[in-house]
Amino acid sequence: MGEQGEVYISRDPQDAKIIEGFTLNYMNMRDASTGKIVWESPSEWKEKFFQQELEAHVPKEILACKEVSREVNFTSVEKMDEFKLLQKVYFQGHCLEEWFFKFGFVIPNSSNQWQSTIEAAAEMLPAEALSGNVTIETNFFDGQRLLAKSLVRVFYE
Repeated sequence: MGEQGEVYISRDPQDAKIIEGFTLNYMNMRDASTGKIVWESPSEWKEKFFQQELEAHVPKEILACKEVSREVNFTSVEKMDEFKLLQKVYFQGHCLEEWFFKFGFVIPNSSNQWQSTIEAAAEMLPAEALSGNVTIETNFFDGQRLLAKSLVRVFYE
């Protein structure tokens, strides 16, 4: 099922078919209080999302936001009955936070937009300490089945 820090795609043919038909069109993060976009995923993420560790170069100002709204736009060829994500935030290999997001039913051959609001931690390390030392591991599930994992290393600039 892939180790911590590894990108993973299930070897189960049905699960792999779901991931093969899944495309992350874009992702962005906004200051939830103003709606201003602070960061957007680069276009090359589309092809590399489940292939390798990716890098996110995020403006350090995002760390001052009390809440961040994350918008994900994706396309799925295959149906998913219970699409959900488990995200784990690691700092120097130690899990600091876990977030669970449930989307639900995904219609086959559909484009979908999913927005979530994430509340900032009460105390935040400085950007200089976090930059390059934070990885976000996202586990993609349909029900209890782990379909795939992506990995993003965050650099604050």
